[in-house]
Parts: sequence; structure tokens; C-alpha cells
Amino acid sequence: MPQLQLLYSPLMLKETLEQGQKVTDAALERLLPAATQHPTSIHQAMRHSVFAGGKRLRPILCLEAGRMVAGSLPKGIEELGAALEMLHTYSLIHDDLPALDNDDLRRGRPTCHKAFGEATAILAGDALQTQAYEVLAKLGCPTEARVRIIEEIARGTGTVDGMIGGQVVDLEAEHTKPDLKMLEYIHRAKTAALITASVVSGGLYAGASPETVAKLRSFGQNVGLAFQIVDDVLDVTQTSEQLGKTAGKDMAAEKVTYPALFGIEESLKRAHALADHACAALDRFRERADTLKSLARFLIERKK
Repeated sequence: MPQLQLLYSPLMLKETLEQGQKVTDAALERLLPAATQHPTSIHQAMRHSVFAGGKRLRPILCLEAGRMVAGSLPKGIEELGAALEMLHTYSLIHDDLPALDNDDLRRGRPTCHKAFGEATAILAGDALQTQAYEVLAKLGCPTEARVRIIEEIARGTGTVDGMIGGQVVDLEAEHTKPDLKMLEYIHRAKTAALITASVVSGGLYAGASPETVAKLRSFGQNVGLAFQIVDDVLDVTQTSEQLGKTAGKDMAAEKVTYPALFGIEESLKRAHALADHACAALDRFRERADTLKSLARFLIERKK
């Protein structure tokens, strides 16, 4: 199986991940209503899911895209990362609901609807989405960049080639015979679109040129699809305890997945090839792209 060249030491990558998580969590703590804020039930439910121990991969990709473009971490970009995490968490809360994937476990703890009831969980997801856009509207970057960021993220989470559209097709594809066209659409829309929006919005925040935005988009689309392929593989190779969520759900629901269509080994080969393409898109940035390239490696070699 091809291996991406190691451009960043494991210790440095670990530090990047830990620091990105720390910065994002601090911003989330500051931007979300306190658990004691009336009405307390909804704010406790929002915080239950947001602070359930997520890896903060989308915010970290956003931060590192901004750092690559600007040469250092742009001031205030952590608030953009926090908004992305709110949107990601809202999607997880809704994805776990009985009407969708009907899951009891997320990030190693009871899902929001199990802890707070289905009605509160639906509203907690809604609230995180609206809170995210309030944060985006106040970002400390030039107005033109702020508008483009909001447009980018709204499209990435929407119905046309975005997260919600991907979720719809994923639901409709259950118990059907999978084909590559449908499978790739689901993964590119449901997962890769928000990952791409995270990378592109980080670049926009830092003042990226149209050419740089195109390179970041290519990176995000390829690494986002690779990420979901690996997620499909982990669903059939890891335990619930290892994943922090219920393993084997895709197979039980007869979902369209890469392992179901190609098997595990071929799926991983495709993920590595996509990661190679993602990294190649950033070659012109030389050593400034090393962190993003190493994150691409991490995303396809992770075990949970």
C-alpha cells in the first residue's frame, strides 16, 4: 500500500492536534451560552454534545489552512473554527436521532436524545446551527471575506452537493444495491463538503487568492473523501469501545459503503491515493503546507 511521505514528525503533529483542540475548546467555551443560562435544558444539551471529546478535526484543518496562507495563525480565526465545530456537532446530534441513524452512543457517551430526550436534542441541533451563524456574522476579518466564508459554509452544509443533501441520499440508498456513482456522491456531499468548507474558509479568512482557494478546495475534496472511506472501513474493523460510537451500524442498515463495494484492502488503497492527490495540490506552498499534508496522513491512518 502506498505511503505518504512523512513531512512532519509525529511529536509535532501531536502538538498541533492538541493545541488546535485546546484553542477551539477555549473559543467554544467563550461563545456558547453557559449551562446555567436560562433556559438551562437546551444549553446543557448543546454543551453535552459539543464537549463530548471530539477531535476538532474540521477546526484544526481551518486553522492550519489559515496558517499556511498567512504564514502564522491569523488573529480571531479560532472563532471560525468554533463555528465549524458547532455545525459539525449539530449534524451529529440530528444524525443520531431515531428518525435517521438511531444511535445511542457518540464520542463515547450517550447521544443527545438519549441524555435529554428527542425533542430537546432536535432543538439543540437547531440551536447550534443558529449559534454558528451568529458567530460567523461577527468574524474579525474583512467584510468581503466574511460574506464569502458564510456562503462557502452554507453551501457545504446545504442540500445541493452539501451535507444535508448527502444525508438525504444516504437515507434513500439504504437497502439498495450500491454503485460507485451513488456512493461517491454520498461521501462527497455528506462528509467531504464540510471538510472542504473548513479548509477553504480558513484560507479565505487569511486572505487567500482565487488560485490558492482552488488549491485548498482540491485538497479538501480529496482528503474529505479519503476520510469518509476510512470511516467506512473502521466501522467494520473496530469495536464500539475503540470508535466511541456504535460499530457495525452501516452493515446492519445495509448502507452504501466503500468496503461493501470494494472490500477493505481496495478501499484503503483508494483512500491513500486520494490523500496523495490532496497533498499534491499543495506542493507549490512547499514547507508551509507540511502541517496540512501531515494532517492528511493522520486522517487516513487513524484508528478511530
